Amino acid sequence: MKFVSFNVQYGFGSDGKYDPERIADAIKGADVIALQEVTRNLPKNSRADLPDVFAGLLPEFYHFFGAGTVADAGSGIVDGRAQMRQVEFGNMILSRHPILATRNILLPRTRTFDRLNLQRSALEALIGTPMGAIRVYSVHLDHRSPEERISQIAFLKERIINYPLEGGAVSGGAEFGFPELPSPEDYIIMGDFNMQPEQPEYIAMAGANDLYYGRTPNSSNPTDALDRLGKRGEGSYTWEEPGKPDIRQYLDYCFLSASLLPRLKDGWIDEACIGSDHKPVWVEIG
Repeated sequence: MKFVSFNVQYGFGSDGKYDPERIADAIKGADVIALQEVTRNLPKNSRADLPDVFAGLLPEFYHFFGAGTVADAGSGIVDGRAQMRQVEFGNMILSRHPILATRNILLPRTRTFDRLNLQRSALEALIGTPMGAIRVYSVHLDHRSPEERISQIAFLKERIINYPLEGGAVSGGAEFGFPELPSPEDYIIMGDFNMQPEQPEYIAMAGANDLYYGRTPNSSNPTDALDRLGKRGEGSYTWEEPGKPDIRQYLDYCFLSASLLPRLKDGWIDEACIGSDHKPVWVEIG
C-alpha cells in the first residue's frame, strides 16, 4: 500500500497558479492520501469548496474533511431565512478502502495578538484495508511557535497512544445495532509539522537520538519513515518559499507505529511536484 501526505496550500502551486487538477494528478497513485490546508469559502481561491473539488477529481476514493478553523464569511438573511456562509480550514483524508470511523482532534493553541493563529487539528480515520485495519492521521501543526508545536505534539501523542483506552471515535456500537469497530495498534501519522529534523519539536515527536543506539523503536514514539529508510538526506526538503528556491525547509513527515516498521518498504519526496509550495511525501508498506 502507498500512502502520501501533501500540504496543498489552498490549491496554489509554487508558481502561484491555482490548479487542483495537477495536485490530484500528483497523488492519484496512492492508496491513502492525507491533505492539509484544505479550505471552503476562502476568498484567496475564489471561495472554492476544495473537499468537494478533490472528491470529484478522485472519485474512486472514500473521503472525509475535518475543519479545525470555522469562522463566519458573510452569513446573512436571504429571502427571510438565515443563510450561513463560513470559511473552513483543515485536513482531509482520502482512501481507496472504506473509512470506518473518523475523529477530528482539535489541538492546543494560545491566543495571539499580532500574528495569525488558526485552530489546528489532526483528522483521524480508521480504515479497513485488505491488510487489516489501520489508523491514519492527517496533521497540521502551528507555523509560528515551537512551544505551541510541542504542546500540540504531546496532546496528539496522548490521543494516539491511548486510542485503545479511549475507543477512538465510537465504541459499544452494538447497543444501536452496529458492529464493534477494530482497535488496531498500527498507525501512520502524516502531515505538515512545521518543524525541522532534530529540533526540540521533532525530538518531542520521535524521541532523542542516542549517540550509540540511535532511536530504538518503541510504543511511546512514532518513527520517521524516511529517516528509518535513510531517505532523509542532507539536502532533502519538503517546502520552498515561492519565488525563492534557495529558501528551503524540511517540514513534512510520515511517522509510523513501531508495529508497522517490519512492513516498511520504501519512502520518497516528490521534489519535482510544483502543485504547492510543499512537496508530497510518500511511504510504501507491504
